[in-house]
Amino acid sequence: MKKYIAEGVGTAMLTLIACGIAVTTGNLLATAIGFGAVLMLAIILIGDVSGCHINPAVSFGLFIAGKMKVSELWKYIVAQIAGAFVGSLLLALFVKGFDALGANTFAWENWYIAILVEVLLTFIFVAVILKVTEKDDRNNALIIGLTLMLVHLFGIAFTGTSVNPARSLAPGMLQGWDYIQKVWVFLLAPMGGAALAGLFYKHVLKK
Repeated sequence: MKKYIAEGVGTAMLTLIACGIAVTTGNLLATAIGFGAVLMLAIILIGDVSGCHINPAVSFGLFIAGKMKVSELWKYIVAQIAGAFVGSLLLALFVKGFDALGANTFAWENWYIAILVEVLLTFIFVAVILKVTEKDDRNNALIIGLTLMLVHLFGIAFTGTSVNPARSLAPGMLQGWDYIQKVWVFLLAPMGGAALAGLFYKHVLKK
């Protein structure tokens, strides 16, 4: 149970603080740094309890790579989604409304670009995680946090950068119909990228 509570708390942290930075600053660099920094802190805080996935795509990538059982996978995902909704609701309290919670979006005419961006960025993010966590190294938090920061720097202009279905589902569902009708991209594309990363690790990177 400790693992699932930790995942919920960590995902709430990410959704509240990182999405909060995006909403309150509107600055690309601050947002990218915010996501990377919050992830680094979360790894330090709960990494030795749950592994600090705080992202269904990361958990799914680990499952595809053979590093996680399905009996744990669904519990992690439930905890992550619950945590994301808690974080988004707290953010709504602070900003006094549901109009701006950091939901991801894209232009309908560029839907295929949004899918491609999310698949590729999630693939890179999860593949790095799978590789660096082969060893228990104190530098892992820094490497993983920097990777998340970099994929945000690239992806924000296209989709706001998700690479995390829980982080997208909660604010997307709460912000209204314009975001709800697009949230499927941010559920399916990151999971697809994570699956590719899991297979790439299993058949190419794994020693």
